[in-house]
Amino acid sequence: MGETAKVIKLVGTSTESWEDAAQTALNDADETLEGITGIEIESQTADVEDGEIETYTTTIHVSFGLQR
Repeated sequence: MGETAKVIKLVGTSTESWEDAAQTALNDADETLEGITGIEIESQTADVEDGEIETYTTTIHVSFGLQR
């Protein structure tokens, strides 16, 4: 029999990088979800002030198996 996965969308932010923003979202998901099997990057954006990036934002889709 096959398996079913659930996918949720999360948005992480960081003042360091888009990768750090994605890791922040994944870390938070890992605290409450079991069986995370992967992530997909949906988008990466940034807030800019005076020509400099102030905040990086990464939107991810987190996949995890359903518990039966």
